[in-house]
Amino acid sequence: MTFSIVGFDPQTKELGVAVASKFLCVGAVVPFAKAGVGAIATQSWANLDYGIDGLDMLQRGLSPEEVLKELVANDEKSGARQAGIVDASGRSAIFTGEDCFDWAGGLAEANFAIQGNLLVSEDTVNDMKAVFLQKEASLAERLLAALQAGDIAGGDKRGKQSAALLVVKENGSYGGYTDRYIDLRVDDHTDPVKELARLLKLHQLYFIGTTPKDIVAIEGELAEEIQNMLYENGFLDRNLTEMDDLQDAIQSYHLIQNFDERVQERGFIDKKVVEFMRINK
Repeated sequence: MTFSIVGFDPQTKELGVAVASKFLCVGAVVPFAKAGVGAIATQSWANLDYGIDGLDMLQRGLSPEEVLKELVANDEKSGARQAGIVDASGRSAIFTGEDCFDWAGGLAEANFAIQGNLLVSEDTVNDMKAVFLQKEASLAERLLAALQAGDIAGGDKRGKQSAALLVVKENGSYGGYTDRYIDLRVDDHTDPVKELARLLKLHQLYFIGTTPKDIVAIEGELAEEIQNMLYENGFLDRNLTEMDDLQDAIQSYHLIQNFDERVQERGFIDKKVVEFMRINK
Protein backbone atom coordinates (compact mmCIF):
# COMPACT_ATOMS: atom_id res chain seq x y z
CA MET A 1 0.00 0.00 0.00
CA THR A 2 2.66 2.37 -1.21
CA PHE A 3 3.91 4.41 -4.17
CA SER A 4 7.54 4.82 -5.14
CA ILE A 5 9.98 5.74 -7.88
CA VAL A 6 13.38 4.17 -8.55
CA GLY A 7 15.82 6.17 -10.67
CA PHE A 8 19.26 6.39 -12.24
CA ASP A 9 21.20 9.44 -13.43
CA PRO A 10 23.49 8.45 -16.33
CA GLN A 11 25.57 11.63 -15.92
CA THR A 12 26.36 11.41 -12.20
CA LYS A 13 25.86 7.61 -11.93
CA GLU A 14 23.65 8.18 -8.89
CA LEU A 15 20.92 5.64 -8.10
CA GLY A 16 17.99 6.22 -5.80
CA VAL A 17 14.53 5.51 -4.46
CA ALA A 18 11.79 7.83 -3.22
CA VAL A 19 8.75 6.34 -1.49
CA ALA A 20 5.67 7.37 0.48
CA SER A 21 2.99 5.36 2.26
CA LYS A 22 0.36 5.15 5.00
CA PHE A 23 2.80 2.90 6.85
CA LEU A 24 5.14 3.53 9.77
CA CYS A 25 8.84 3.90 8.81
CA VAL A 26 8.45 3.02 5.12
CA GLY A 27 12.10 3.97 4.60
CA ALA A 28 13.16 0.99 6.71
CA VAL A 29 11.34 -1.44 4.41
CA VAL A 30 11.01 -0.38 0.76
CA PRO A 31 14.25 1.22 -0.58
CA PHE A 32 17.43 -0.67 -1.41
CA ALA A 33 20.34 0.66 -3.48
CA LYS A 34 24.02 0.06 -4.11
CA ALA A 35 26.34 2.33 -6.07
CA GLY A 36 27.41 0.91 -9.41
CA VAL A 37 24.82 -1.86 -9.12
CA GLY A 38 21.22 -0.71 -8.96
CA ALA A 39 18.23 0.40 -6.90
CA ILE A 40 15.13 -1.56 -5.87
CA ALA A 41 11.78 -0.75 -4.30
CA THR A 42 10.02 -3.73 -2.71
CA GLN A 43 6.46 -3.12 -1.48
CA SER A 44 2.92 -4.51 -1.03
CA TRP A 45 3.43 -7.10 1.73
CA ALA A 46 7.06 -6.27 1.08
CA ASN A 47 9.51 -9.13 0.84
CA LEU A 48 12.84 -7.60 1.83
CA ASP A 49 14.69 -10.43 0.12
CA TYR A 50 13.69 -8.75 -3.15
CA GLY A 51 15.98 -5.90 -2.15
CA ILE A 52 18.79 -7.94 -0.63
CA ASP A 53 18.90 -10.79 -3.15
CA GLY A 54 17.92 -8.52 -6.02
CA LEU A 55 20.98 -6.32 -5.58
CA ASP A 56 23.16 -9.40 -5.35
CA MET A 57 21.77 -10.72 -8.63
CA LEU A 58 22.22 -7.34 -10.34
CA GLN A 59 25.84 -7.32 -9.17
CA ARG A 60 26.28 -10.76 -10.71
CA GLY A 61 25.19 -9.37 -14.07
CA LEU A 62 21.51 -10.27 -14.33
CA SER A 63 19.21 -7.71 -15.94
CA PRO A 64 16.31 -6.17 -13.95
CA GLU A 65 13.86 -8.35 -15.90
CA GLU A 66 15.86 -11.47 -15.12
CA VAL A 67 16.13 -10.50 -11.46
CA LEU A 68 12.38 -10.04 -11.08
CA LYS A 69 11.67 -13.27 -12.92
CA GLU A 70 13.90 -15.23 -10.52
CA LEU A 71 12.62 -13.45 -7.40
CA VAL A 72 9.00 -14.08 -8.32
CA ALA A 73 9.64 -17.70 -9.25
CA ASN A 74 11.14 -18.37 -5.81
CA ASP A 75 8.39 -16.59 -3.84
CA GLU A 76 5.24 -18.55 -3.09
CA LYS A 77 3.47 -15.33 -2.12
CA SER A 78 4.52 -13.37 -5.19
CA GLY A 79 0.91 -12.55 -6.04
CA ALA A 80 0.88 -10.07 -3.15
CA ARG A 81 4.20 -8.43 -4.03
CA GLN A 82 5.19 -5.37 -6.01
CA ALA A 83 8.68 -4.25 -7.00
CA GLY A 84 10.56 -1.86 -9.24
CA ILE A 85 14.20 -2.11 -10.30
CA VAL A 86 16.67 0.04 -12.20
CA ASP A 87 20.30 -0.96 -12.73
CA ALA A 88 23.51 1.02 -13.20
CA SER A 89 23.02 0.95 -16.97
CA GLY A 90 19.56 2.50 -16.75
CA ARG A 91 17.66 -0.71 -17.55
CA SER A 92 14.44 -1.04 -15.58
CA ALA A 93 11.61 -3.44 -14.79
CA ILE A 94 8.52 -3.64 -12.60
CA PHE A 95 6.34 -6.39 -11.20
CA THR A 96 2.84 -6.15 -9.75
CA GLY A 97 1.31 -9.33 -8.37
CA GLU A 98 -2.25 -10.25 -9.26
CA ASP A 99 -3.36 -10.01 -5.62
CA CYS A 100 -2.23 -6.39 -5.08
CA PHE A 101 -5.07 -4.05 -4.14
CA ASP A 102 -6.44 -1.66 -6.79
CA TRP A 103 -5.37 0.66 -8.12
CA ALA A 104 -2.11 -1.20 -8.58
CA GLY A 105 0.45 -1.02 -11.34
CA GLY A 106 3.27 1.06 -12.70
CA LEU A 107 5.60 1.67 -15.60
CA ALA A 108 9.25 1.15 -16.39
CA GLU A 109 11.30 3.08 -18.92
CA ALA A 110 14.93 4.00 -19.43
CA ASN A 111 16.49 5.19 -16.14
CA PHE A 112 13.37 4.87 -13.93
CA ALA A 113 10.59 2.64 -12.66
CA ILE A 114 7.41 3.83 -10.91
CA GLN A 115 5.04 1.56 -8.99
CA GLY A 116 2.12 1.82 -6.60
CA ASN A 117 -0.70 -0.18 -5.06
CA LEU A 118 -3.92 0.69 -3.23
CA LEU A 119 -3.71 4.08 -4.94
CA VAL A 120 -6.51 6.56 -5.49
CA SER A 121 -5.97 6.22 -9.25
CA GLU A 122 -3.49 5.62 -12.05
CA ASP A 123 -2.91 9.39 -12.14
CA THR A 124 -0.40 8.96 -9.32
CA VAL A 125 2.14 7.07 -11.44
CA ASN A 126 1.41 9.02 -14.63
CA ASP A 127 1.97 12.37 -12.93
CA MET A 128 5.13 11.05 -11.28
CA LYS A 129 6.52 10.07 -14.69
CA ALA A 130 5.72 13.43 -16.25
CA VAL A 131 7.45 15.39 -13.49
CA PHE A 132 10.50 13.11 -13.33
CA LEU A 133 11.09 13.46 -17.08
CA GLN A 134 10.47 17.21 -17.24
CA LYS A 135 12.42 18.45 -14.22
CA GLU A 136 16.05 19.43 -14.78
CA ALA A 137 17.80 18.97 -11.47
CA SER A 138 19.78 16.47 -9.42
CA LEU A 139 18.50 12.92 -9.15
CA ALA A 140 17.42 13.52 -5.55
CA GLU A 141 15.43 16.60 -6.54
CA ARG A 142 13.80 14.81 -9.47
CA LEU A 143 12.85 11.79 -7.36
CA LEU A 144 11.38 14.05 -4.69
CA ALA A 145 9.51 16.16 -7.25
CA ALA A 146 8.01 12.98 -8.71
CA LEU A 147 6.99 11.83 -5.24
CA GLN A 148 5.37 15.19 -4.58
CA ALA A 149 3.43 14.91 -7.85
CA GLY A 150 2.19 11.46 -6.87
CA ASP A 151 1.18 12.78 -3.47
CA ILE A 152 -0.81 15.63 -5.03
CA ALA A 153 -2.46 13.22 -7.50
CA GLY A 154 -3.88 11.17 -4.63
CA GLY A 155 -1.22 8.68 -3.58
CA ASP A 156 -2.15 5.99 -1.05
CA LYS A 157 -5.94 5.62 -0.62
CA ARG A 158 -5.53 5.20 3.13
CA GLY A 159 -3.78 8.52 3.68
CA LYS A 160 -0.28 9.64 4.67
CA GLN A 161 2.21 8.61 7.32
CA SER A 162 5.80 8.22 6.18
CA ALA A 163 8.20 8.92 3.31
CA ALA A 164 11.84 8.35 2.48
CA LEU A 165 14.57 9.26 0.00
CA LEU A 166 17.67 7.13 -0.57
CA VAL A 167 20.39 8.09 -3.07
CA VAL A 168 23.72 6.32 -3.47
CA LYS A 169 26.91 7.07 -5.35
CA GLU A 170 30.47 5.86 -4.97
CA ASN A 171 32.06 7.36 -1.82
CA GLY A 172 29.05 9.65 -1.50
CA SER A 173 28.58 9.57 2.27
CA TYR A 174 29.83 12.12 4.78
CA GLY A 175 33.60 11.72 4.72
CA GLY A 176 33.40 9.41 1.69
CA TYR A 177 33.27 6.21 3.74
CA THR A 178 30.24 4.56 2.08
CA ASP A 179 28.02 5.00 -0.97
CA ARG A 180 25.04 6.29 1.08
CA TYR A 181 24.90 9.84 -0.27
CA ILE A 182 21.38 10.79 0.91
CA ASP A 183 19.35 8.75 3.39
CA LEU A 184 16.40 10.78 4.66
CA ARG A 185 13.38 9.33 6.44
CA VAL A 186 10.16 10.78 7.77
CA ASP A 187 8.82 7.93 9.87
CA ASP A 188 5.53 9.29 11.23
CA HIS A 189 4.09 12.63 10.09
CA THR A 190 0.81 14.18 8.99
CA ASP A 191 2.42 15.45 5.76
CA PRO A 192 5.49 13.27 5.25
CA VAL A 193 6.34 14.19 1.66
CA LYS A 194 6.36 17.90 2.49
CA GLU A 195 8.54 17.19 5.52
CA LEU A 196 10.88 15.11 3.34
CA ALA A 197 11.30 18.12 1.04
CA ARG A 198 12.29 20.25 4.05
CA LEU A 199 14.88 17.66 5.09
CA LEU A 200 16.37 17.52 1.60
CA LYS A 201 16.90 21.29 1.66
CA LEU A 202 18.71 20.92 4.99
CA HIS A 203 20.83 18.10 3.59
CA GLN A 204 21.84 20.29 0.66
CA LEU A 205 22.72 23.11 3.04
CA TYR A 206 24.85 20.99 5.37
CA PHE A 207 26.41 18.35 3.15
CA ILE A 208 26.89 19.87 -0.30
CA GLY A 209 30.13 21.80 -0.57
CA THR A 210 30.51 25.44 -1.49
CA THR A 211 30.42 26.46 -5.14
CA PRO A 212 32.96 29.11 -6.27
CA LYS A 213 30.20 31.64 -7.02
CA ASP A 214 29.09 31.54 -3.36
CA ILE A 215 32.48 32.53 -1.91
CA VAL A 216 32.65 36.16 -0.77
CA ALA A 217 35.29 38.23 1.03
CA ILE A 218 34.61 39.23 4.64
CA GLU A 219 35.11 42.97 4.38
CA GLY A 220 33.33 46.30 4.62
CA GLU A 221 29.62 46.27 5.45
CA LEU A 222 29.47 42.47 5.28
CA ALA A 223 32.19 42.13 7.92
CA GLU A 224 30.33 44.56 10.15
CA GLU A 225 27.04 42.69 9.65
CA ILE A 226 28.62 39.31 10.42
CA GLN A 227 30.30 40.78 13.50
CA ASN A 228 26.96 42.07 14.80
CA MET A 229 25.21 38.76 14.15
CA LEU A 230 27.93 36.88 16.00
CA TYR A 231 27.59 39.31 18.92
CA GLU A 232 23.86 38.62 19.06
CA ASN A 233 24.35 34.85 18.88
CA GLY A 234 26.98 34.80 21.63
CA PHE A 235 29.85 33.73 19.39
CA LEU A 236 31.84 36.94 19.79
CA ASP A 237 32.55 39.12 22.80
CA ARG A 238 31.83 42.81 22.13
CA ASN A 239 35.18 43.66 23.70
CA LEU A 240 36.95 41.71 20.95
CA THR A 241 37.19 43.81 17.80
CA GLU A 242 40.29 42.56 15.99
CA MET A 243 39.85 40.83 12.62
CA ASP A 244 41.54 37.70 14.00
CA ASP A 245 38.92 37.58 16.75
CA LEU A 246 36.16 37.79 14.15
CA GLN A 247 37.75 35.05 12.05
CA ASP A 248 38.05 32.79 15.10
CA ALA A 249 34.37 33.39 15.91
CA ILE A 250 33.37 32.60 12.33
CA GLN A 251 35.32 29.34 12.49
CA SER A 252 33.60 28.39 15.76
CA TYR A 253 30.21 29.24 14.28
CA HIS A 254 30.80 26.93 11.30
CA LEU A 255 31.77 23.97 13.46
CA ILE A 256 29.05 24.39 16.08
CA GLN A 257 26.35 24.82 13.42
CA ASN A 258 27.66 21.79 11.43
CA PHE A 259 28.82 23.74 8.39
CA ASP A 260 31.90 21.52 8.03
CA GLU A 261 31.50 21.32 4.24
CA ARG A 262 31.27 25.12 3.86
CA VAL A 263 34.33 26.26 5.85
CA GLN A 264 36.45 28.67 3.78
CA GLU A 265 39.99 29.99 4.17
CA ARG A 266 40.29 32.88 6.60
CA GLY A 267 38.95 36.11 5.15
CA PHE A 268 36.20 34.45 3.11
CA ILE A 269 32.78 32.96 3.76
CA ASP A 270 30.06 31.03 1.94
CA LYS A 271 27.03 33.21 1.10
CA LYS A 272 24.69 30.41 2.15
CA VAL A 273 26.19 30.47 5.64
CA VAL A 274 25.60 34.22 5.78
CA GLU A 275 21.97 33.68 4.69
CA PHE A 276 21.56 31.09 7.45
CA MET A 277 23.01 33.52 9.99
CA ARG A 278 20.55 36.22 8.91
CA ILE A 279 17.56 33.92 9.26
CA ASN A 280 18.69 32.56 12.63
CA LYS A 281 20.10 35.66 14.31
